Amino acid sequence: MTGALSKVFEELLNRDTLFVNREVLRSTHTPESLPHREKEVNHLANVLVAALRGQTPSNVLIYGKTGTGKTAVAKFVGKELELMGEKMGAPLSVLYVNCKVVDTQYRLLANLASYFGREVPMTGWPTDQVYEEFRQGVDAEARIAIIVLDEIDKLIRKGDDVLYNLSRINDNLSRSKVSLIGISNDLRFTEQLDPRVRSSLGEEEIIFPPYNAAQIADILTQRAKVAFKPGALDPNVIPLCSAFAAHENGDARRALDLLRVSAELAEREGAERVTEAHVRMAQDRIEEDRITVVVRTLPTQSKLVLSSIAFLSSRGAKTMTTGEVYSVYKKLCSKIDVDILTQRRITDLLSELDMLGIVNATVISKGRYGRTKEISLTTPWETIFKTLTEDYRLKMLASLNPSFPTQSKLDCIPEEP
Repeated sequence: MTGALSKVFEELLNRDTLFVNREVLRSTHTPESLPHREKEVNHLANVLVAALRGQTPSNVLIYGKTGTGKTAVAKFVGKELELMGEKMGAPLSVLYVNCKVVDTQYRLLANLASYFGREVPMTGWPTDQVYEEFRQGVDAEARIAIIVLDEIDKLIRKGDDVLYNLSRINDNLSRSKVSLIGISNDLRFTEQLDPRVRSSLGEEEIIFPPYNAAQIADILTQRAKVAFKPGALDPNVIPLCSAFAAHENGDARRALDLLRVSAELAEREGAERVTEAHVRMAQDRIEEDRITVVVRTLPTQSKLVLSSIAFLSSRGAKTMTTGEVYSVYKKLCSKIDVDILTQRRITDLLSELDMLGIVNATVISKGRYGRTKEISLTTPWETIFKTLTEDYRLKMLASLNPSFPTQSKLDCIPEEP
């Protein structure tokens, strides 16, 4: 078996590839230039140049939707700042932390402390002690430390104490200085902060607008020159990837993924070039994968609402009202012994599902009968249901029918009194 697999790998390695360097098509790659972000790069550079003078830069909050270049700009400017600091002999460090991964106050402080040579166990210490280790570590010598907190909104789910402490740490430092850069997709996350944290954290703000299709095409063209062999792409591939991404709120990250996956699909089937057909295949695959990941992480109540929408879709409904969804939702809750929420709360959950892109929920007027939401799925109900029933709490829904509960079996579920 091992020998047979070795042969497979050898054949794959000997096969012609369309790529020269596929890593440049990943969002983690920081290119040597950032098309259409010159204004934002200059703004951030103007704020951080104070570090080269030995002064404390203002704290910065960077906002913008996913894939608008926020992280790339912060990393790019940070890298250039460190290089300039080395040339000038200015002691400064730029630390990058993704708060989606390092998502608690303890983990964040332990991560920062380890950067300055302080060993902190992953658990077990009081948070005050971990903070003190970081403070002593950063203040061990004269330096400017710029801490980039990407997806900073994920950090405040359990309170903003860590941001309060970090934004005021300079009051407790004698040798070093600390500046913060927060990056968020949520323009309103500061509303959840203590006013004192909000004022000190947002001394400077930079808003990143979405890219349009032409701008995304420029970005893809820049990366494609490095990523692919000459002639690997049909002329319409980059415009099509750009159009798809522009439709998705100007997400350049999505465009890069789409181009990379398109080329991978073409390569697997032995094609000499990437075509529009490969792009459309990649679009379907990425969309399905994205929805699957999001659905798996939904709370149980949201999953039940989504199950209700999928059920109605399986019965041929192209659109449905909030009332129709709520009726099925109540039956499903009774079946698995889950508390039934009010219709108003279900309306809120529908809005959240709409924001996540899993459903389309459009408010329509019924004249004197008021308003309601017209709801439809953005993904085939079969895909939604398959993912939902991976949840052990919802597995019993599949037992109603191998494919999906029938209307007659749902009718047997008693209404909540």
